[in-house]
Amino acid sequence: MTLLHDHELAGAFDHASRTYDRLTALNPGYRADLLRSARRLRLPDDGAGLHILDLGCGTGASTLALLRAAPRARITGVDASEGMLRRALGKRWPEHVDFRHLPAEELTPQTAGPFDAVFAAYLFRNLTEPDRVLANVRALLRPGGRLAVHEYSLSGSAVHRALWTAVCQGVIVPAGTLGGDRALYRHLWHSVLDFDTAPAFTRRLAHAGFRDARAVPVAGWQTGIVHTFVARNDPHTPSTPPR
Repeated sequence: MTLLHDHELAGAFDHASRTYDRLTALNPGYRADLLRSARRLRLPDDGAGLHILDLGCGTGASTLALLRAAPRARITGVDASEGMLRRALGKRWPEHVDFRHLPAEELTPQTAGPFDAVFAAYLFRNLTEPDRVLANVRALLRPGGRLAVHEYSLSGSAVHRALWTAVCQGVIVPAGTLGGDRALYRHLWHSVLDFDTAPAFTRRLAHAGFRDARAVPVAGWQTGIVHTFVARNDPHTPSTPPR
């Protein structure tokens, strides 16, 4: 299967935004897992005085997780899909939460930031140039700033690959097809199979110059399928090409 990329993928999310929240609600623990990942940023004092970037915020489920984990922080949500952002903007938010329509690849210190922490949920698997975006994230983060990535990233076990395929064929793709978004949910299926394993993405973070990078599996049926990756920005650590 040919995966969707860039504007084509953003357009697919625009169309799917109508039913996206309803479909994710079918996933047991979806919002609870996002909250656990957001809390793994370990932001002090409920985030008071901090500015957090929600990179690839979608319809705002990850933004809500950040708001619950750090209710006193200023939060900026960014996404490449106008449709998804429209759904996010249609929800009620406090004044210290704002949203911007901007692809992750276009975020630079000249367009946003600086940030004390970055949260990225279900984003990096969809990027054409993940290393470029990781470099941008490092440039946007203050020294010592924290990164948490919540992502479908398989353990590397054949059992987990088979389980993911079974769930996609039996539940995710049929549910997406009912909403007229079969191509997007087939993309989801195959993008997970094609993406870095959890050990490989941890190495990618280290090669990008992040310190103390580690992967934490989520609980429940998604163990070995979804991980939280946590790391911090050390401006003195040089990046090296991924191997």
